[in-house]
Order: sequence, then structure tokens, then C-alpha cells
Amino acid sequence: MPATAAVRETENPAPHAIANQLKTVVERIEHLEEEKKAIADDIRDVYAEAKGNGYDVKALRTIIRLRKQDKTERQEHEAILETYMHALGMI
Repeated sequence: MPATAAVRETENPAPHAIANQLKTVVERIEHLEEEKKAIADDIRDVYAEAKGNGYDVKALRTIIRLRKQDKTERQEHEAILETYMHALGMI
């Protein structure tokens, strides 16, 4: 390494530290993405098992989505849906 480069590195170590920090952040994200994929695969396996046991996967997905909502939000959504269905002559 030329002497001028060594002097520049000791004068301004920030770029090296920033690069290390960036590398760490990227590696953490990559690790989490791998974990997310593994979890998604596990969820897919559970749905496949449920389907094999005779459960309707589409209904299960709807139940999971609805359970994430709070009761008031779910009731409002159901009321709007019922109003629209009634207006369209579906009920």
C-alpha cells in the first residue's frame, strides 16, 4: 500500500467503518430473508397438511386474516360487505 493511501486511511477511518456497518446490515437482512423463507415454507406445509385432512385452505386463510383484525374493524367490514351484497341482489 502506498504511503499516501495509509495516511488517508488513518486520517479518515469513517469510510471503512461505514462500509463495515453497511455489510453488517446487508448480512442481517439476508439472514432474516432466509428465516422468512423457511417460515413461509413451514406455513405452506401446515396448509398442505390441513388440506390433506380435508380442510378448505381458502376458508382457513380467510379465518387467519379475520383473526388478525380487531372485532370492531371486522364488524364494520362485514356490514359493508353485507350492504354491497344486498345491493347486488346476492342476499
